[in-house]
This record gives sequence, C-alpha cells and structure tokens, in this order.
Amino acid sequence: MLNPDSPIPLYHQLAERLGEQIRTGELKPGDRIPSEHQLVAMYGIGRPTVRQALDSLVRQGMLCRRRGAGTFVSEPAREIDLFSLDGTHAAFYKKGLKADTRIREKLRLEKIADTPDNPFNGRKAYFFSRLTSLEGTPVLLEDLYLHTGLFAGIDELELTDRSLSSIAAEHFMLRPEGGKQSFRIGYLDAVRARCLDVTTTTPLLQVERRLDFAAGRDGFFSRFFCRTDLIVFSQHMGASSHG
Repeated sequence: MLNPDSPIPLYHQLAERLGEQIRTGELKPGDRIPSEHQLVAMYGIGRPTVRQALDSLVRQGMLCRRRGAGTFVSEPAREIDLFSLDGTHAAFYKKGLKADTRIREKLRLEKIADTPDNPFNGRKAYFFSRLTSLEGTPVLLEDLYLHTGLFAGIDELELTDRSLSSIAAEHFMLRPEGGKQSFRIGYLDAVRARCLDVTTTTPLLQVERRLDFAAGRDGFFSRFFCRTDLIVFSQHMGASSHG
C-alpha cells in the first residue's frame, strides 16, 4: 500500500510503484495496466491522484493511452542519432528503419524575412519543408533553407525520399565541414501540429542546424521539430583529448 503519512505525494508514490513494475519487467511492453477505477480500489486513493500518477508516466513515455482501449506500457523508444553531419535521412537508414519522407511544401526560391535566427534572413534562399513518418506515424517535421549559390539548380532535382547530404555530395560536390546546432522546446501552429498529429500545446524538441562548407559558411540551415514521445533522438560523442 501507499504511505499517506509520507512527505512524498501519493501520486508520486503510485507513479514510482508502477514505474518500478515496468523497469523490472513485472509489467511488460504492450501490457494493459489496471483501469483508474481498479487502481483507486487497489490503493485506496482518489481518482484525481491516480490520474495524476498516470499522466506523469505518460509524459515520461513509460505509458501510452489508446482511445477506447485503456492505458498500456509503452514499447521501448527507438533511438536515432539525429545530430550527425550525415543528415536526418541517413540517421534513420543507419538504424535499419524505413522512414517515409514526403515533401510537405515544394522547393521554391523565396525572400526570408522576420526570422533573425535564420542566417538567410533578409536575403533569398531555396526553401522546402518535409515530413518524416515511421510505420505511418509522423515523427519529424523539417523546414530547410539552402544557399542559392552553393545549391544552384537544386530546383531541377527530385527530392522526395532522398538524402539531402547525398544530393549535396553527388550533385554539388559539397560535404559539410562543421556547423552549429541549438536545442529548445518548441510548439507548432494548428496547421503544422496536425501534420505531426499533435496539438498546439504539445511540447516538441526544436532543433536548429547550420552547416558550413569549404565553399562558404552557413550554406544550409534547417529547423526541425521532433516527437520525443515516439523516438529518442540522441547524439553520440567521442572522447576529448587534453593537451
């Protein structure tokens, strides 16, 4: 039973107990956990307390709700090294995952304005947007901006389901030599949220990436939004040396 005299809130105690059952394998991926009504009876606590505990585990990705079916133990999250210079398409390929990437907004030349974080702000760049799904579920929404000089003629190429890094290497002899990435929590407007099958209040991992080439700095900029409830996006780091 839970300890009502403990300084630890009851909802936290219940969340810890269920979390431990998941970690030890007592509750396995795909298992349906007891209903809120059953948990109320089992632990002698109120329904709001039970709901708060379950909400906490859902936010942590340990549980998932299926409308009309109940609450289930989540499958282990798949891990993708999204932050290498090889690009997003290559990241899924290396994990043996067949990602379906479709163009959401076709490539066009446009004047970039009112986006101070974008290195192309105030000048023209090639722009397009794409959506990546796994097994029919959208997981990644990207806005991509390309230098008009370095990528001249890219508007004549087919971009659907192709690695942008391979296109850069094969058609433009461009390989990234470095870059910068920033991370924050981001939110989408209603139209774009529907693309990722989330709401406007769903917090998403927002990543902004700049890439430098030998032929020029800031030749590529992207802003992408990741569903971390479905995929663990990681970054592998090598050992550092000290002089």
